[in-house]
Amino acid sequence: MTAGQTRTSIRVGGETGYEVVIGAGVVGELADVLGTAPRKVLVVHPATLGARAAALRESLSDRYEVLLAEVPDAEAGKRVEVAAFCWQVLGQADFTRSDAIVGFGGGAITDLAGFVAATWLRGVRVVQVPTTVLGMVDAAVGGKTGINTNEGKNLVGVFHAPAAVLCDVELLDTLPRNEILAGFAEIVKAGFIRYPEILDVIEADPERATDPSTPEFRRVVELAIQMKADVVSEDFTEQGLREILNYGHTLGHAVEHAERYQWRHGAAVAVGMMFAAELGRLSGRLSDEVADRHRRVLDLLSLPTSYPAGRWSTLLATMQRDKKARAGQLRFVVLDDLAKPTVMLAPDQSLLFAAYQEIGS
Repeated sequence: MTAGQTRTSIRVGGETGYEVVIGAGVVGELADVLGTAPRKVLVVHPATLGARAAALRESLSDRYEVLLAEVPDAEAGKRVEVAAFCWQVLGQADFTRSDAIVGFGGGAITDLAGFVAATWLRGVRVVQVPTTVLGMVDAAVGGKTGINTNEGKNLVGVFHAPAAVLCDVELLDTLPRNEILAGFAEIVKAGFIRYPEILDVIEADPERATDPSTPEFRRVVELAIQMKADVVSEDFTEQGLREILNYGHTLGHAVEHAERYQWRHGAAVAVGMMFAAELGRLSGRLSDEVADRHRRVLDLLSLPTSYPAGRWSTLLATMQRDKKARAGQLRFVVLDDLAKPTVMLAPDQSLLFAAYQEIGS
């Protein structure tokens, strides 16, 4: 991590390394990141950011022909029909392999923009400009792109590293507080699987930790991004270590599917982490202290820690279709201790059911 007064740069290694830049006003670096090769730039954005997308186009218009693609926000945008709309825009504008795409929005928008960039002409340059906490610490970093199908979340996707990620904290100034808190589920995940300092900062003062204007907020965001960068650098295509990033996500994705994506991703992951903690506890791996800390930290952030007890069979069926299942066997990331994640392969159904009853409401 290298830091200046207002700017931090975190390097993501691998075959095509890139920088994640965090700071106030760093969206102003977009033209420098895009460089001189593109003639045309497509900015993919949700309707809620229409005015800011127009301002972004204006700031780039002296160097590029900038097109805007307004798409549905959140999971409604992660559909093949929406990707096809973006491909149509690219085709009609004669986008070439030297042109570029910008993902400007939350995690779903950056997932979509990355997928469109990866599939157009078998891969064009993409720069991600996440505008939510979730996007900054998770979705925009790592090169995973994807869209949803009726059968589940992110079942269609490719790995496509961005040219850069610009995390401008000033873009969070109009974000509703519940959106900020939902994004903190992924930050908490980073605390449990790699950097416990995150948990210490949140427990010390949750108000300051979740206020984008404070050093505490910058610290936990940067640690979460550093964790993701460390893991992705070592395992870009999820052959081993990267699987730890799925902590809380196996059940979390099933909850999202059950709720028809009306739940925020972070809320579903919070429930998923509670389930993983109980699974670790009941299997004799995890201490009561660390398992209970999950509930304490998530409660401080007003994130959910339970889900209706009668929904287990539906969730189990969805998890068995999840891309994280291999050869029909369920895999769960659990903790042996704080910052010691491991994979539990094909746990007994009775153990899964018992863990779920611990979080059932």
